[in-house]
Amino acid sequence: MKDLLSKLYVTAQSFRQEEDGQDLIEYALVVALIAFAATVGMNTVASGINNAFSKIATKLSSAIS
Repeated sequence: MKDLLSKLYVTAQSFRQEEDGQDLIEYALVVALIAFAATVGMNTVASGINNAFSKIATKLSSAIS
């Protein structure tokens, strides 16, 4: 009986360790998705900022001339 309980305990521990690894992979995928979304979003923001500075530069150069 004691051997059976020991085997069940070892089996349960091995399942628990596999779940921890699975959680780590899931968190890594979520972080990768967030990083990808941030990269795509930053390209849009950068274009908007570039357009704003171009408009400011055009207005300043026309005011100076």
